[in-house]
Amino acid sequence: MPILDPFRLGRRQLLKTFGAAAVTALSLPPTLRQSLAQPVFVAPPFQLGVAAGDPAPDGFVIWTRLAPQPLEPGYGMPAQPVEVDWQVAADDRFRTVVQKGTAVARPELGHAVHVEVAGLEPGRPYWYRFVAGTERSMVGRARTAPAFGAPVDRLRFAVGGCQAYEHGHYTAWRCISDEDDLDFIYHYGDYIYEGGVRSFYFDRHEERTLPTPRPFDGKELYSLDEYRRRYALYKLDPNLQMAHASAAFIPAWDDHEVDNNWVADRDQDGTPPEVFLLRRIAAAQAYYENLPFRRSAWPLGPAMQIYRRLSFGSLLDLHVLDTRQFRTDQPCGDGFKAPCAGMDADTASVLGAEQEKWLYDGLAASKARWTGLAQQVMLMDMDREPGEEDIRNMDSWDAYRAARTRLLSFLHDRRISNTVVLTGDEHQNWIGEVKLRAGDPDSPTVATEFLATSISSGADGGEIRANGAGILAANPHLKLLNDQRGYHLHEVTPKAWTAHVKVLDKVSTPGGTLSTRAVFTVDPKRPGPQPA
Repeated sequence: MPILDPFRLGRRQLLKTFGAAAVTALSLPPTLRQSLAQPVFVAPPFQLGVAAGDPAPDGFVIWTRLAPQPLEPGYGMPAQPVEVDWQVAADDRFRTVVQKGTAVARPELGHAVHVEVAGLEPGRPYWYRFVAGTERSMVGRARTAPAFGAPVDRLRFAVGGCQAYEHGHYTAWRCISDEDDLDFIYHYGDYIYEGGVRSFYFDRHEERTLPTPRPFDGKELYSLDEYRRRYALYKLDPNLQMAHASAAFIPAWDDHEVDNNWVADRDQDGTPPEVFLLRRIAAAQAYYENLPFRRSAWPLGPAMQIYRRLSFGSLLDLHVLDTRQFRTDQPCGDGFKAPCAGMDADTASVLGAEQEKWLYDGLAASKARWTGLAQQVMLMDMDREPGEEDIRNMDSWDAYRAARTRLLSFLHDRRISNTVVLTGDEHQNWIGEVKLRAGDPDSPTVATEFLATSISSGADGGEIRANGAGILAANPHLKLLNDQRGYHLHEVTPKAWTAHVKVLDKVSTPGGTLSTRAVFTVDPKRPGPQPA
């Protein structure tokens, strides 16, 4: 099924779907709605690769963006719509094309294309590609989800994120692309970093065989064009492109897609909320333009529908959460601090009332063997400084105790013992038990948390951080703390959830060596990770 074409909808439906501002922006006069029948590009237009996302039993989203000169103003494209043909095939040589159509790459969306493909068979791989003029994209691969409620013997998926470009090479993405037959990849956030690109990037851009970029001035991103160029810089990386082409992504944003530690209408610098929301509008549009989202995520001003639920037969219901957009401000002035009164405020929220109800309703209705919470910031309680002083991360669930207690009590009271939490943000591997009562080692274990390290953020790292041994001793529910880069590979069956902690010896230079640092299993009837 081709992407929704607003020009084929009535004005009333446009208003209902996108709002009045979008109707004005998309209602172009007929002369400007003409697509370029045979566009001639100044350079290959598919330099940012292809991607698929949000697999369903009957299909998925496929994405590309036309950008012959990705880092230049205007990215080498005319300010006109361009037709892009697409194909989905049952084999990698496209001998059996099962779906095809034509989408329109519009300048209002940075000439990005999002096609929601439907009518496919459940639980099997497909291949896809795009054509514009005489140019053809690379081939991508994605699996449809199993049929709703169907018995499923196994799922395999990877978890990764936090990919600061200037901190290291994307070797982990190359390794993920080499994993055999992944059902999907959960990207937990920090797809880009909004801060100025440091000189370290310019010292190594030749190693990535990228075109010489226009210099960034070291300032943070604010405008739509600045965000677009930053995504282009990241997406030019061949390892990241290979990962996108290997499996469907399930993306969610964290903070750096907008600004460090932002929540709702607040940034870390005290910018007036109405001004910060202007920045969020640019960031949200660029995020949508560059990731394989469905139409349901279409940005309305600064807002995007990030939280959503994906089902994988009878085996897994995956609840993708948004822990940024609806959160109340961090207590105690943010940062790593000793507990303060604001941490216990009943009005403090991580998910917001609407998303929280949506989550509880979904948890209560689920009949899947496993429950997955795909989110962004650590759920476990964690004393960050061993010793007499108790230090907490105010940007994590630890600083929102009432909200966390509501969630954990819900899981505990309804005896939902099959919950696995998939997290990122910390740039290390943290694996442990989620306890019902913080600070009480005898408290019931409610869930298991697998917090995946970064792809590159934090550079090479090492086996364990300086105070890591003390943190492990002070937090007996924590089973692993590791400071290397990499990703997590999960294998899920009806009998066990197995997590492989994959780490690299280096990311500062190409060719890092991948190894398995640890393997943990979870019993669906007994929460908590057990060393395999």
